[in-house]
Amino acid sequence: MDISDKSAIVTGGASGLGEATAQMLAAAGVKVAIFDMNTELAEKVASEIGGVACTTNVADDTSVEAAFDKARDAHGAARILVNCAGIGPAAKTYSSKGMHPLDKFEQVIAVNLVGTFNCIRRATADMAGLDPMESGERGVCINTASVAAYDGQIGQAAYSASKGGIVGMTLPIARDLASIGVRVVTIAPGLFETPLLKSLPDDVQAALGASVPFPSRLGHPSEYAKLACQIMENQMLNGEVIRLDGAIRMAPK
Repeated sequence: MDISDKSAIVTGGASGLGEATAQMLAAAGVKVAIFDMNTELAEKVASEIGGVACTTNVADDTSVEAAFDKARDAHGAARILVNCAGIGPAAKTYSSKGMHPLDKFEQVIAVNLVGTFNCIRRATADMAGLDPMESGERGVCINTASVAAYDGQIGQAAYSASKGGIVGMTLPIARDLASIGVRVVTIAPGLFETPLLKSLPDDVQAALGASVPFPSRLGHPSEYAKLACQIMENQMLNGEVIRLDGAIRMAPK
């Protein structure tokens, strides 16, 4: 897909991987709608890139529907969806503090997994109504999993389950949408310079970076964004999960 002058939606686009992707897309001539719960940050990023900010809770379908309406009114139906919204609270299944709170597990699944699927189904309903491009393609959906889908650490049962669900649904959704010319690809990042990791002490960040075989550092959000753009442009990438992790395999803790 030639992405210039297309419309895109980036969930979690106000910070981290989503922000870097929104910035790179805008620089390539894409009209970007930023879906994020943080209205202030979303509006700041949107103003910097000439996009539109849509306050969105991806776990709430009413909120998602309103955000799609706003984005469509501003830029038309999107041909590109990048799902970066997610949360990752940690808790052991059982510990001295007791059982894993069930509502916390359900919240992580609702945001990370159900929220991703909901945005895909709404985006592709719009894409199906668009004219196919010369290649027959109508759009592309890019999801964000994690190496935790494969190498979940202690306390990551909910997070790993949510990201494993994203991995597991990538191929069947790609098969579902093949008939309308919409591709689906998932990126599984390793340790990246997200707001969460950057809030840790410098020595902890350095130790985490050193645990990556090569390059021995934390990933830059721009590297995620670059891969996302390459996926959009390469039509043969479909139904696949790509680890972007410097060959790391996470230890139990």
